[in-house]
Amino acid sequence: MPRPTKQSPERGNARLRLLEAARDIIRAKGFAATSVDDLCRAADVTKGAFFHHFASKDALGVAATEYWAETTTEFFAAAPYHAPPDPLARVLAYVAFRKAIILGEIAEFTCLVGTLAQEVYSSTPEIREACARSIFGHTATLEADIEAARSDRGIAGDWTAESLARHTQAVIQGGFVLAKAGNDPALARESLDHLDRYIRHLFHVT
Repeated sequence: MPRPTKQSPERGNARLRLLEAARDIIRAKGFAATSVDDLCRAADVTKGAFFHHFASKDALGVAATEYWAETTTEFFAAAPYHAPPDPLARVLAYVAFRKAIILGEIAEFTCLVGTLAQEVYSSTPEIREACARSIFGHTATLEADIEAARSDRGIAGDWTAESLARHTQAVIQGGFVLAKAGNDPALARESLDHLDRYIRHLFHVT
């Protein structure tokens, strides 16, 4: 479907365009700095169309978080790191894949829900909770491979598959923060290199 023109701003899926605009602008500017006018302008819709689909900017924030979770779930489900037959190889391939997709401008590879969670965790519980569902939902997809790798290699210790899966996300999100602070994507890739080394150490792999 062609992008709507200024003369026909309501044509097409205005809601979807607003969600995509929110995904991109919030990652670049943050939630507080993103105005309804910014979103309408980027999506090429009227303010009336915005409020037809969303009762408020906060409501849009929740919906954008849910849209992010839906689309990234599909993206990661189709990613090549699932292919290796060995579960530890899949875990390490996941880390390598996360490093490989750190490309382009910082706003293009960083995480919408991580950005939102840092900014609104105390001010907007509804968005924070949607972010938690997205982050921890993705974390859970790693647990089976980690547990299988532990079992295959007889790895014991005072850590669990769930805790290591959460740690992967702590490193990834922390890497994004460093990349933003230093204005350098290489800092995020560096964090993934250290995560790879840490996992290999846990599983006694050289």
